[in-house]
Amino acid sequence: MASKSGRTHENTDPHSRQARIAEMRRADKIRERRNKAIAITTSTVIVAGLVGFGAWVLIDQKQTEQRKKEAAEQIRKEAEEVRKKPVEGEQVWDAKNLGRNHVETPVKYETNPPVGGDHHPRWMNCNGDVYKNPLPEVNAVHSLEHGAVWVTYNEKAAKADVDKLAATVGKTPYTLMSPIKEQTGAIMLSAWGKQLTVETADDPRVKQFFTKYVQGEQTPEPGAACTSGLAAK
Repeated sequence: MASKSGRTHENTDPHSRQARIAEMRRADKIRERRNKAIAITTSTVIVAGLVGFGAWVLIDQKQTEQRKKEAAEQIRKEAEEVRKKPVEGEQVWDAKNLGRNHVETPVKYETNPPVGGDHHPRWMNCNGDVYKNPLPEVNAVHSLEHGAVWVTYNEKAAKADVDKLAATVGKTPYTLMSPIKEQTGAIMLSAWGKQLTVETADDPRVKQFFTKYVQGEQTPEPGAACTSGLAAK
């Protein structure tokens, strides 16, 4: 309805205006509650997922550790069984008859390579060391005293066998390898008071000899160093 001045009256009812404001506020609260609910639900899902993933990782780690322990125990048991069995064809010397004095004078050994006896105060490095040239026996014997296995070969050994043995020695602590032209066998493995002659690197007794005598019970000084000794090329 127009007033006398020609203008249209707007609805200025205060109650109607307050009702609209209240309705807007209710809508805002509903949106706020809905957004909070969505946020809480999303957070809960994320946390649950993280917790579940963390638990899965923890379980997987424990299972992996358990498998490693079981594998290590199995290897230990197998090695123990190997150590109980004699190595077929090996020669054995009475350790009581092998001198252990440290001397700096030449020593004449009964075997070539020697398997024990008086020796130089300094050992050859035997932490998987592969030497291309002959070694001084008095130093190599000291390595045997520390529990090392010494692999030697002459010109009768095939290059493929020499390479395979070198790879084995290279990854095995308390071992060393070098040529000895004058030895009788193509390939010979020596430990303190023990010696084995084989023709090829594939002979299963090679692995048995390593398992049995690398830091084996024959070792006069178990745990003694195989590093910080004499290095040769």
